[in-house]
Amino acid sequence: MHRHGARTGMVAALVVSLALWGLAAAAQAQLVASVSATPTGQPLPAGFLGVSLEYRALHLYAGDDLGAVDPVLVRLLAQLAPGQAPVLRIGGDSTDGTWWPMRGVIPPGGIYYRLSQGWLRTTRALAGALGARLILGVNLAAGRPALAAAEARALLAGIGSQYIEALEIGNEPDLYGAAGWYRLKGRTVFARSRRYDLGSFIGDFSRWREALPSAPLAGPAFSGSSWMGGLSRFLSAEPGLAVVTYHRYPLRGCLTKPRAPGYASIANLLADGSASGLARGVAGYAAVAHAHGLPFRIGEMNSASCGGRKGTSDTFASALWVLDTLFNLASVGVDGVNIHSLPGASYELFSFSRGHGGAWRATVHPEYYGMLLFAQAFPVGAQLLPVSAPAGPVKVWATEGTDGHVRVVAINKSTSSRYTFQLQVPGAAQGTLEYLLARSAAATGGVTLGGQSFGAQTTTGALPGPQSATPIAASAGSYSISLPPASAALLTQ
Repeated sequence: MHRHGARTGMVAALVVSLALWGLAAAAQAQLVASVSATPTGQPLPAGFLGVSLEYRALHLYAGDDLGAVDPVLVRLLAQLAPGQAPVLRIGGDSTDGTWWPMRGVIPPGGIYYRLSQGWLRTTRALAGALGARLILGVNLAAGRPALAAAEARALLAGIGSQYIEALEIGNEPDLYGAAGWYRLKGRTVFARSRRYDLGSFIGDFSRWREALPSAPLAGPAFSGSSWMGGLSRFLSAEPGLAVVTYHRYPLRGCLTKPRAPGYASIANLLADGSASGLARGVAGYAAVAHAHGLPFRIGEMNSASCGGRKGTSDTFASALWVLDTLFNLASVGVDGVNIHSLPGASYELFSFSRGHGGAWRATVHPEYYGMLLFAQAFPVGAQLLPVSAPAGPVKVWATEGTDGHVRVVAINKSTSSRYTFQLQVPGAAQGTLEYLLARSAAATGGVTLGGQSFGAQTTTGALPGPQSATPIAASAGSYSISLPPASAALLTQ
């Protein structure tokens, strides 16, 4: 809503009437959603939306030319946090497979990646180009605080404390006694015994903290809910923690039976449980963190674990899922989210190659488009506007920015039904409308945002032209909008 004068203080309402077209034989249904103009919740924190990368992926994504860190990567990351310092998390499984070589020390069997001065310089150059803040994993699985301390000293000295948001001790330690760390002569080796529990982890975390150089710390980086019930206990034992981190994947890419709960299908990804259900599951943890005066961050998230699943994680459905899920997480008080990307994974956000003369090129996958639309629809400092809407496949979110603009996002998660909107706004006059579209929810390419696409490859990391935000005029205080199946729209006024 344009602000031409002082706000009246009265609560306005944006009433959205949704008419279900459906199949030819289906009866039309009228749905109504109302959006209050009174903001609620915290302003969106700077760096809310970021990316999570593995240690070994840095050179693949950023290159090793300190004078020219992959500019396409820099642009793609910066666009997700416009006008902000992006929060980039580096870790994942490689946290516990990485070390800084120590003279005379043989690395444990689970170590497979060696940090180097070149890696440190590249990471520093990337952080400098972005003005980023990094959350960096340090090895806990190896069971040797001295190794983690050497790694932490190298990270702080080589990258610079000015770029480091926190050091994250370990990766998903709640799995150390259940999931193998590595294999030796056909035998699975575990990082800890099966008796390893929350109390054991708290003791380990304390020992690692005492061994590490002085730096902000992040944790517990658990993968599931079983140990998160003891979050307050952990936070009470670690009063110096800087950021609370947790990992979430709504589906499991390793499952092979389509009827299994959590199977990574498009239908399951677009189901409410994968978005609003995921957010409800973390709301209590965010509240616990806030009660301890700490931010709560989903430090690693994507559509499905185990690298995702082709035919689901790499489709346009992932763009609609991530868009809705990010709004849901913000609505329950989550302070930040890092979407995980891994070269070769089905959920990879982008992949890179080099052309003639070494020029960087990127293929941008569908999920990134959903993240980009979220960044546009929910700018830093904006607040959510409450929405009253019936249950169904169309999700409506609204924000009010510090610029006074109201932005309304509608996401049609139905793969077959089209909806029309009559948006009634008191005093409405002019707005703009842009769409997030693809051929279908199953499309793996051909995505457009505001009529623009990165195409098969981009050499800039930017959409090739200005996004087509179509002017839309209200008639008798009402905007009329049509929303195709598996699509999203952004109305700005």
